[in-house]
Amino acid sequence: MNDMTASYQLLPGAPGSPVILHVPHSSRAVPAPVRQGIVLDDAALERELDHITDSHTAEIAAAAADRCATTPWRFVNRLSRLVVDPERFPDEREEMLSVGMGAVYTRTTHREELRPAGYDGRSLVEQYFEPYAAAMTAAVTERLAAVGRAVIVDVHSYPTAPLPYELHGDGPRPPICLGSDDFHTPEELRLAAERAFAGFGGTGINSPFAGTYVPLAHYGKDPRVGALMVEIRRDVYMTEPGGPAGPGLDTLADALAELVDAVSTV
Repeated sequence: MNDMTASYQLLPGAPGSPVILHVPHSSRAVPAPVRQGIVLDDAALERELDHITDSHTAEIAAAAADRCATTPWRFVNRLSRLVVDPERFPDEREEMLSVGMGAVYTRTTHREELRPAGYDGRSLVEQYFEPYAAAMTAAVTERLAAVGRAVIVDVHSYPTAPLPYELHGDGPRPPICLGSDDFHTPEELRLAAERAFAGFGGTGINSPFAGTYVPLAHYGKDPRVGALMVEIRRDVYMTEPGGPAGPGLDTLADALAELVDAVSTV
């Protein structure tokens, strides 16, 4: 995995689709040079990957894309978020720095040591975070040029019970949490998601996870970029933590495809 471009994959959709399904946390892959900087033994690392990985979300996005009338674009992280987390702010703006989970994690989901004290993550940011951000920015810019708008649907999952790293884990944990942004999430996008996911036992807004991903070049600047985060509670579709997917995956793919088609035709 020495080629930086191998850390992410842009899968083309229909030329007229504004939608990019973004899947940032589905991979468990940790390149050997990065593994050397992690203090956990192999068994502990596997347990951490069980907790921190949004397992099977890439499969949900792929199945949804296959079912859409207008195929969305997909931007998929091929590396674990333990390498870098492409959705964090790369500086002091990131609130998760308080629990050692900025762009480069130094603590685990249980607030234990992941990397040594004083670890300098700048080389990982340069090698992985910055190329990823540039490529995602380019993908959004290209959709704007092609169809005049872009809609990022961020596909995530979260555990049924809160983990110690969560800063806002004491709030509601609905089957589907929709993360929204005051600037980038128009009401019609949120309502379309609520309709699409109505059959899973309830949706909530910004709890336990809030906000949504927009490349910094567009964030808070370009209203043509819409964005919504879809956080799926893991018991809806899989065995926790890190276990196999169940029949819920297929139903979720149908709902996600319904959302994409609704957005594509606006």
